[in-house]
Amino acid sequence: MRLAVVGANGKMGRELITALQYRQDVKLSAAIVRKGSSFVGKDASILIGSNPLKIRITDDFEDAFSKAECILDFSQPQASIIYADYAAQKGLIHIIGTTGFSKKEERQIATFAKYTTIVKSGNMSLGINLLANLVKKAATALEADDFDIEIYEMHHAGKVDAPSGTAILLGNAAAKGRNITLKDINISKRNGYTGKRKKGTIGFICSRGGTVIGDHSVTFAGLNERIVLSHLAQKRSIFANGALKAALWAKEQKNGLYSMLDVLGLKD
Repeated sequence: MRLAVVGANGKMGRELITALQYRQDVKLSAAIVRKGSSFVGKDASILIGSNPLKIRITDDFEDAFSKAECILDFSQPQASIIYADYAAQKGLIHIIGTTGFSKKEERQIATFAKYTTIVKSGNMSLGINLLANLVKKAATALEADDFDIEIYEMHHAGKVDAPSGTAILLGNAAAKGRNITLKDINISKRNGYTGKRKKGTIGFICSRGGTVIGDHSVTFAGLNERIVLSHLAQKRSIFANGALKAALWAKEQKNGLYSMLDVLGLKD
């Protein structure tokens, strides 16, 4: 399966290229960077310090996509929308690990998915998606009158969106477990005199610093007891391997918008 990596010189782009060189079932067909990047024209091996890959880095995504079956996309929301539009027109599979989409952009992606296969997730790792499944079950079992839910996340200093896409994924899992909508009951900002916490709300705590890849925990806080479910990401390779699994799975699916829960068979 021929895969094009956008944002090839970013952290996840490099991880994807690294992961691809060890696989036989998928191969790198294009490494794409921003217009005018100093990497344009160089062999993609320069991004990961490997032997030559015989793939020239390009900033012409349309030409690059013409040689691909699937787009691996961990970029920025505005760029992902452009790629999703193109993928829909050309029938390319689109794996989206980008986070921070607006409501309008989320609707656009859902529309594009009518014309191609899209797998979109705030986190591509197996562990996080298993955690989300457990969070949903715990939220169903632990009633809102008895247990408050707090979601904590920490990422590296360069992360630009908060709460993280993974934290929102976990929040949605908790909300679904209680048959409520996250946007109606989430608390992502606390400062000053906030008053007593309202029952049934889901709180978010976001930290940024250093080179932390991604720490997430969900606490169910009740009377005299707490249940804490956690996941600590130690290498970005877990996200790259998840994205490759999603690409191969998507190849056999009908047009539509899917998540990693679908890929892993965890969707209800």
